[in-house]
Amino acid sequence: MHEAEVVEVIEQIRALVTAQYVFPGIARQVSEVLTAGLAERRYPAAEVALADAVTSDLQSINGDKHLRLLYHEEALAPRAPGDDSAEAAALARWADRTCGGVACARRLPGNVGLLDLQPVLFPVALCGEVVAAALTVLATTDALLLDLRHCLGGDPAMVTFVLSYLWDHEPVQLSGLSGRDGQLTQAWTLPYVPGRRFGKVKPVYVLTSGATFSGGEHLSFDLRELGRATLVGERTRGGANARAGFVVHPHLEATIPVGAAVSPRTGGNWEGTGVPPHVQAPADAALATARHLALQDVAKAGGASAAEARAELELAAGATE
Repeated sequence: MHEAEVVEVIEQIRALVTAQYVFPGIARQVSEVLTAGLAERRYPAAEVALADAVTSDLQSINGDKHLRLLYHEEALAPRAPGDDSAEAAALARWADRTCGGVACARRLPGNVGLLDLQPVLFPVALCGEVVAAALTVLATTDALLLDLRHCLGGDPAMVTFVLSYLWDHEPVQLSGLSGRDGQLTQAWTLPYVPGRRFGKVKPVYVLTSGATFSGGEHLSFDLRELGRATLVGERTRGGANARAGFVVHPHLEATIPVGAAVSPRTGGNWEGTGVPPHVQAPADAALATARHLALQDVAKAGGASAAEARAELELAAGATE
């Protein structure tokens, strides 16, 4: 890139942050940092290095991990304001390559269900049928392991969709999104879902890691706040703001948070702090830990799967002796 191109990119980002960022006061401070960066000529011409340097400055005020400049090796198509058709098409291709975000849906011995959602929670319009099918298959299990250790983000509507299967027909309010103007968009579980619900009574264990981010955290946070699930693993990464993407150069995309999650119970969220687990465990041990707890629940419940669950617990105990 030439120096003039660098200046143009920085000025575009300054304008976007000023006009779009959900926190206007922080936006002004970030804009001043970028202005100083230009004056000090600290932004390199190499695109990858520029993305790193600008991201560091964008996050220097409040550490917002959604506020960044991303480098794309493949050239981005120009976007007219409000035109997200190219991004939607790319998202659809990504969803097709990753089974709609359902990496695994299976019954484990002891009638414990395992649902692994990654790499992101795709929009319901794209992948609702796939996720509904997975949750319907697991609805008759006696306990559910929801693996979000590799879930890096996603659509708030999919958070609502998934959580609705883990609730009953009576809607409950979830975390909404507050915009730059302070207006709150509420979110509630759905009174109807296609397929069969797991319901709000049987035990749910959510597996988290230090990589769990954004949409994955949103789902973890709301399940924790509702008292609907036990979180097992590591504290999550800490990104609670909804972002929009803007092409500022053929290989550079600025992501600007345009909304902030708001809990209907506390008014807070998980920005910067992450979502803490109830049961701490290294990420690679979270599945085994949660499965053991789930088998104990099934065994105590005394239903048709209790004997199988007890056998699995005895097998695991024998293996550790």
